[in-house]
Amino acid sequence: MIPALILGLVVGIVLGVVGGGGSIVAVPALVYGVGLSPAEAIPTSLLVVGVSSLAALVPRLREGLNWPVILLVGGAGIPAAWAGTAVGRLLDPNVLMLAFAAIMVIAGIRMLTRTTETEGSCSTGPNRAFRSCAPKAVAVGLLVGFLTGLLGVGGGFLITPALTLFLGLRMKQAVGTSLAIIVVNSAAGFAAHAAGFTVNWPVVLSFAVPAVLGSLFAARFARRLKDSHVRISFAVLIFAVAAWVTASTISTLAGPGQYSAAPAQHGSHQLPADPIQHIQ
Repeated sequence: MIPALILGLVVGIVLGVVGGGGSIVAVPALVYGVGLSPAEAIPTSLLVVGVSSLAALVPRLREGLNWPVILLVGGAGIPAAWAGTAVGRLLDPNVLMLAFAAIMVIAGIRMLTRTTETEGSCSTGPNRAFRSCAPKAVAVGLLVGFLTGLLGVGGGFLITPALTLFLGLRMKQAVGTSLAIIVVNSAAGFAAHAAGFTVNWPVVLSFAVPAVLGSLFAARFARRLKDSHVRISFAVLIFAVAAWVTASTISTLAGPGQYSAAPAQHGSHQLPADPIQHIQ
């Protein structure tokens, strides 16, 4: 349980500071660090990330969240994620993961090059410029949801840049809004995987408790940081994960025979060479 405690704390800190990245850290941690199979790690990750995101969200409620954006992006993302998952099962997972890494690099560069905080139509509150905000929020929800389902991971990494770059939310508000959307997506994803899944409560609690505590501490600490500092930290984390995904995928391509020709079936307990591709 010691790896679960340590890795759960890491997941919580990541969620609390940058408002995303929990699932891409949690699934490999549960597979390689705790020893779960991917079929067990995926719903467990969704449960832990959802609860941790909710805990990290609580300290940010006073800062004000953009609830119309949460409802629009989260609501549009649920069916889009199912559609993306269906399409992703037809494509080569290695190509998808390289595309995922490329998207993260582009998002990270955009976050670093954005030196000033500019407010868009969606950042001005629920009653101002809603007509111009709603179509963009729905479009972001559909795009992020589809890419999340298609690529299997990366909801938080995609949501936060989308909220800041396309909808014009300030970074601190985007982090809280992203956490709320992750709660919605995690609940929907866990419901999809819940059939036939038995929760391993000792593992869940040993992973979730430090994750919740870490997210609460990190969220309170992050409130003292400037938007530019949070944005830079987020970009650095994106680059690190993109490098890890690229190296893992290239290693897989360099070693033929690690993937079978047939796509992984839902509910299978076979451990793939790279657990991330199984999340699709």
